[in-house]
Amino acid sequence: MRSLRILLALLPWTVSLLRDRKRWLFWGAPMRRTPEFHRRRAEGIVRDIASLGPTFVKLAQVFGARADLIGEPYISVLGTLHDQVPAVPTAEIERELVAAYGKPPEAVFERFDRVPVAAASLGQVHRATFKGRDVAVKVLRPGVERLIEQDLRIARRIMHAIQWQWPNPHVRGVTAVIEEFSARIADEMNFHLEAEYATEIRQNFLHDQDVIVPEIIHELTRQHVIVLEYVEGRRIDRLQVSDDEAKRVTSVLIEMYIQMMLIDGLFHADPHPGNLLVTDDGKLVLLDFGMVVRVEPDTRLALIRTVLAAVRQDPDGIISGFNQLGLIAPTADMSEINRLVNILLDTAYRQDTTTQDRIKMMLADRVMHALYDFPIVLPRDMVYFARTASLIEGIGTRYDPYFQAIPVASPIVLRMRSRILRSLGETPTPSVAEIATVAGFAVGRLWKRVRAFV
Repeated sequence: MRSLRILLALLPWTVSLLRDRKRWLFWGAPMRRTPEFHRRRAEGIVRDIASLGPTFVKLAQVFGARADLIGEPYISVLGTLHDQVPAVPTAEIERELVAAYGKPPEAVFERFDRVPVAAASLGQVHRATFKGRDVAVKVLRPGVERLIEQDLRIARRIMHAIQWQWPNPHVRGVTAVIEEFSARIADEMNFHLEAEYATEIRQNFLHDQDVIVPEIIHELTRQHVIVLEYVEGRRIDRLQVSDDEAKRVTSVLIEMYIQMMLIDGLFHADPHPGNLLVTDDGKLVLLDFGMVVRVEPDTRLALIRTVLAAVRQDPDGIISGFNQLGLIAPTADMSEINRLVNILLDTAYRQDTTTQDRIKMMLADRVMHALYDFPIVLPRDMVYFARTASLIEGIGTRYDPYFQAIPVASPIVLRMRSRILRSLGETPTPSVAEIATVAGFAVGRLWKRVRAFV
């Protein structure tokens, strides 16, 4: 029955999307679709995904970062799908706590609130008191491991059937995402691992006066339960502050991520507004460390060099960077890759303010058709880097519709240049110093141009 429900929910959308390329699935010209049609279809897909439960909500969040597989408005609409699942009855949560501790919650905590403060696709959070201290108790949703295992088995079968009927890079890309998700989701459900990540990130920001990473209560953390200090705050997208204070908070957020990505090499990859709070005294609180990515120094350096090549509009430099980052399949036709890179550069740097909406759609289609046909594979690190950048940009534009990362990120990177170089094990030679100096400008400029059109 579960297989049938998933098929009935997703197969019509799959066929509809495939018909965008070929009217009759196996032959015919591409279907002409209006922006309004794409928007309505995206909203319908999100509704059906939400109805299928935690597996597909989490999977959709991953696809929301895959601009190489899907375009607008699907990315934006999927970005609204943040754990749209109902709360678990408290009695079930209490049974999980008994299984974890061997005794009921009232025997572990001085106080345990039966009403959850948050419910997500994988876990549910309750407030409690332990040894006179306010804590947050996050419990894995009962039965979610078995449900996800079952759903992923069904999803693999469906994708293998689709790939057999309609073999193309896009279908292979979707299949690869599901396989990657299958490997990663087990880590997200391991709260011992989440506690380790949270502790390491907390240590990295221990002396930062503007950032709070809650302390893990290790003596109470189990495989399916994690307990951490409770920090009061308001969601970052619901602040009622002056423009200057909003800019300051955004600056702190960007500086925090520059440190995590370019210095620490370990970053929180899910900065949606529910995971970011601001305290009454203006400190930024980072929550939920289930989705954390470790980036090696070689990858960080290759990423910065690739962005610089894009800013210089240097196709050879971009292709070299793509190779270093593992973006190009070993069997790829390099002449075709060169053509794709030139299409991407032409798209990113083209401007026409008089016919902006028409140009947006035309260029978005051009890029997506190019990506559809060429063997570009987005590695795991790049997927989460792009997702994180997109979520941060969304927070910035919440308070300033004309938000740009350039004036914010550039001076921060300049100020942190020495730390970036030391973290990469580099001495400040001219070439490497140039990378650290202009990294903020480069990322901001390229991101601004690409987002302006796609």
